[in-house]
Amino acid sequence: MRMSEGVEWALHSCLNLAWVGPEHRVTAARLAEFYELPTAYLNKQLQALARAGIVVSTSGPRGGFQLARDLDAITLLDVVVAIEGRDPAFRCTEIRRRGPGSDPTDDYTDTCVIAHAVGTAELAWRRELARQTLADVQTDVERKAPAVRDRTRRLLGA
Repeated sequence: MRMSEGVEWALHSCLNLAWVGPEHRVTAARLAEFYELPTAYLNKQLQALARAGIVVSTSGPRGGFQLARDLDAITLLDVVVAIEGRDPAFRCTEIRRRGPGSDPTDDYTDTCVIAHAVGTAELAWRRELARQTLADVQTDVERKAPAVRDRTRRLLGA
């Protein structure tokens, strides 16, 4: 399974917004500059997070983005779904019914075994993403890099 780089950018942006604090808004341009990302593309990810209720966007000269809820109320799955959508990663197109390998006498009413196996794996993946919150990730990051919070606040101007 491969996720777009937008998921990575969105996850890091959420952590950065948490570190600057709820009293500050950060523009898409400032967040993009932090990692040398294209502003327009990061802004699309931030807008997707806003539509999902993960961040709030305020326009105007003092506008920008801030988290809409606490990190412990945002799961990794919330962010992945906001960026990638709800569609399953695997889509069975029932190719077993086509071509010279198909058999008109076979009963194709049972679920495809391959679709079932991949679906089971994807469900486990989604459950794990739903189990972890951004607060869990923040705790791990701060344990491994204790200065990250203060450095992020300073660099983002909070």
